[in-house]
Amino acid sequence: MSLTIVGAALGFVAAVGLLLIIFGSPPMRRPSLADRIAPFVRGQTQPSRLLAVPQRQRGSLRQRISPRTRSAVELLDKWVGGSGSVRRRLDALDDGRSIEDIRFEQVIWGALGLAGGAALGVLITLLSGQVQIASALLLAAAGAVGGVLGRDWWLTVQVRKRDERIIAEFPVVAELLALVVTAGESPQGALARVAHLVGGELGRSLESALADTRAGMPITDALEKVARASNLEPLSRFIDGIVIALERGTPLAEVLRAQAADVREQSKRHLLERGARNELSMMIPVVFLLLPTTVILAMFPGLFSIVQLSQ
Repeated sequence: MSLTIVGAALGFVAAVGLLLIIFGSPPMRRPSLADRIAPFVRGQTQPSRLLAVPQRQRGSLRQRISPRTRSAVELLDKWVGGSGSVRRRLDALDDGRSIEDIRFEQVIWGALGLAGGAALGVLITLLSGQVQIASALLLAAAGAVGGVLGRDWWLTVQVRKRDERIIAEFPVVAELLALVVTAGESPQGALARVAHLVGGELGRSLESALADTRAGMPITDALEKVARASNLEPLSRFIDGIVIALERGTPLAEVLRAQAADVREQSKRHLLERGARNELSMMIPVVFLLLPTTVILAMFPGLFSIVQLSQ
């Protein structure tokens, strides 16, 4: 290892240490107004248990690590933007995390990408034996940007996977709701029974709607909230039919039976479309792998003979 590489590494470590000292000094870490008045606030009223946040949503990662990361999170939110899109995807996931939690995870992913890019740059420098400072900086910047965008992409993937699971569970839920209401159960009781029996993503969404109704929200508003969060057209039509039947006094059993029949037809169409897409995807290895290999094996003896004769 040359002295230039050692000097560059020592200079990088010294610069990082100097930045940590500067940003860790008291003028750079002033407490916020909320932190200053928090010790003097006493006797806060306890919220209702019906409105309490479930245990799995308490204590986010951003709050457990350090309050100093809030500045990085706020800076990233100003640069990236798109808070409305993140909020819609979190609502579609029925996730209790906030936008700040996602931004903090993006900061973590960006830091990991930065470290990975820097490590790759150092590895290239060691293998080539030459100092590649520009390449290392570009790789580190690309890793940081890739980490930030990768977390946003993974959130979209999570929403898509959840929508697929809801579509798979939807026909069963519709059939059971129609059966339970036909048997004489009330709408709220039918939703509670079906949500308890089915479980899964759609069952948890129905349980969340029932929790809102127990907290005082009308059942129609709670169901419309589920429809707005899902962004799935079949589920939205099904919930709209239930809401209209409840508001206008239409016999709910007949509406649910008709809706269940529509859901069955929609499920059949979805299976046919998925089968057609899978058929096309199965042709990719045949066209681009098996067919060229067959052509090469068929033409190789002739090409070999021509080469031998030309010599």
